[in-house]
Amino acid sequence: MRIYKGSLFCVLLVALVGLNIQCKNGKQNKSIENMSVSPKVKLTMIKSDYGTMPDGTKVEMYNLKNVKGVEMDVITYGGRITSLKVPNKNGEFENVVLGFDNLEDYLKENPFFGALIGRYGNRIAKGKFSLNNKEYTLATNDGPNHLHGGVNGFDRVVWTAQPIEREDSVTLKLTYVSRDGEEGYPGNLEVTVLYTLTNDNKVEVTYEATTDKTTIVNLTQHAYFNLTGDFNKDILGHDIVINADAYLPVDATLIPMGEIKKVEGTPFDFRKPKAIGKEIGTNNEQLILGKGYDHCWVLNGEDDTMRLVASAYDNGSGRMMEVFSDEPGIQFYTGNFLDGTLPAPSGGTYAHRTGFCLETQHFPDTPNQKDFPTVVLNPGEKYTSKTTFVFSVK
Repeated sequence: MRIYKGSLFCVLLVALVGLNIQCKNGKQNKSIENMSVSPKVKLTMIKSDYGTMPDGTKVEMYNLKNVKGVEMDVITYGGRITSLKVPNKNGEFENVVLGFDNLEDYLKENPFFGALIGRYGNRIAKGKFSLNNKEYTLATNDGPNHLHGGVNGFDRVVWTAQPIEREDSVTLKLTYVSRDGEEGYPGNLEVTVLYTLTNDNKVEVTYEATTDKTTIVNLTQHAYFNLTGDFNKDILGHDIVINADAYLPVDATLIPMGEIKKVEGTPFDFRKPKAIGKEIGTNNEQLILGKGYDHCWVLNGEDDTMRLVASAYDNGSGRMMEVFSDEPGIQFYTGNFLDGTLPAPSGGTYAHRTGFCLETQHFPDTPNQKDFPTVVLNPGEKYTSKTTFVFSVK
């Protein structure tokens, strides 16, 4: 997370205004985007209706497709990635993210499939934190704790969408204003998220936010991946790398205890490729508390610097996913609470550990942990963060 202040913020604001003016003069105000961006390169973005909210608000779906055939579907409800089709080693395209094929299932209780998460990704202990000597109380929607922005977090709102065309990519701009007091958070928070699909099979997620009152911000993306492309298969055979020498042990309610613990000699060491299932069943207190992996790793490298932070590989399909980010942490979650009750679009249900998440973010419960990197955003500052998922085969 970068926080920009003062005149630099003004310069960036002017640049953004200029970009917005250029966009408004372009072709992306069409309701259906079939974008031919150059004689040599053709990318497409198609808008369609996805359903209607109980209050009558329309939900849209945007299909982004690059020249190599990679496709990503995003809906404006929760800014959710509902499908991401990438090729396997034989050139066959399959969806590799868990989700539903209708709005009704997303409106029901579900584990944040494909959603944008905010205002605060991960947990805040007892739903309380203090800023400037004032205590704020949030909803407790995960046992005694606050999780992923509350009962009606960013995953449960309808975002405003604007397509943007570039020469080598297609971008969907999503915006939302979280009002002062929403879910207990202070300040009117103006949020922008850019989903970009490039011709070299990158999915870039860029976050920006500003506030009119001191607040906290920690945004992330909650896609569940299964690189086999077959949701009847679990993810235990995926080889994972996490570039982190340490992780955050948690208590019985999955709140960090303040300790930063070395991964060496523990099941949490993913510095070299290791199958998810190799040690997940180990008699380890932390794995028992999380019912598997559901912890935050302290990433190597400098915060605010884009670097390779994690990767996942499925040998059967040959699919590789690399994750680049400027965040200090990553929550690795192995679908421990998937229980076979949620329907999969291809038939059947999502069984135990049929998807994993790599959620780049600041640390859980940071507002109550003084030694963790700050998540405070003040008026006049700009929050920025970026994560890129790169898909290939080997």
